[in-house]
Amino acid sequence: MYIKRNISWGIIMRYAWKNLIFFTFYASLIFSLYYYLDWTHIDIPFQPLSVIGIAVAFYIGFKNSQSYDLFWEARKIWGGIVNYSRTWANNVLCFVQNDRNAQIQLIHRHIAWINALRIQLRQPNSFSIKENAAVERLFEKHGQRNPVCSGMELLLDPAEVDDLENRKNVATHLVKNQGLQLKKLLDKEKITEFDKQVMHHCLEEFYNLQGKCERIKNTPFPRQYAYFSTVFTWIFVLLLPFGLLNVFGNKLGEVTIGSNWWYIVLMIFFSVLISWIFTTMEKVGSNSEDPFEGRINDVPMTALCRTIEIDLRDILDEQSLPEKTKPLHNILY
Repeated sequence: MYIKRNISWGIIMRYAWKNLIFFTFYASLIFSLYYYLDWTHIDIPFQPLSVIGIAVAFYIGFKNSQSYDLFWEARKIWGGIVNYSRTWANNVLCFVQNDRNAQIQLIHRHIAWINALRIQLRQPNSFSIKENAAVERLFEKHGQRNPVCSGMELLLDPAEVDDLENRKNVATHLVKNQGLQLKKLLDKEKITEFDKQVMHHCLEEFYNLQGKCERIKNTPFPRQYAYFSTVFTWIFVLLLPFGLLNVFGNKLGEVTIGSNWWYIVLMIFFSVLISWIFTTMEKVGSNSEDPFEGRINDVPMTALCRTIEIDLRDILDEQSLPEKTKPLHNILY
């Protein structure tokens, strides 16, 4: 998640530089064919092009609205994970009396669960978006995309870690192990049946929140909206220079070749500017389709996991608390 109020031009250019070069070259080529080779027949009326532009803008607006809903739903889910994590730690301390080891195990296992869930959600799938090389190099340098599962041995017993290595869904089994330990505590009369039911309600909610995350992660944004949004945008930007020829062509015919440079600059400038605006609007929606990929605009799960870990370890009265996650190039992962 980008946390600076204004997006730096360095970040913008990482996404846009290829398109800007292509749009400039393309508009210059169309103008050269029109003016210097006298291909005056290639211009098209701007009125139908404006209708296409309005339609594309509405289509992109719908896609961006739905994509943002996915991001906001994902952020609310992780807000629920934060809240229920604190509730879980409070229940452990209040209900599990006279067993410090059990308290530590239940809370540390929960810290392992949130990190396992984060790692599972960060794994790429078949419909993950592919950025250009400049953007991918930034993510690779930060090392937050597609992370490996490490540090579990510091939170769990070695036997449990060995068992989890062979599991397809580590997060699911961690919550299961929480329930099994509650059953053992009940059998040892360390907690009451009422305590167990209250704590199982938290475990049920963890499964619900995990399932909601997995639903967003494993359900691609409807391709009919995502794909045709891109197609329609590129149809518009490829036709745009031909329409601008119709707008600026009359002006070019009224001036001499030595004094028409201003109209040449305006035609190419507005062609590049409008094309960049439309492709950027389309790219914004595409980057919000999957809020768990660890990109610039995604849910900062690493930072949220660290916040939960600090809170829970503090509830346990541990002294050596980890530091908060710091942003990298104004990006909080």
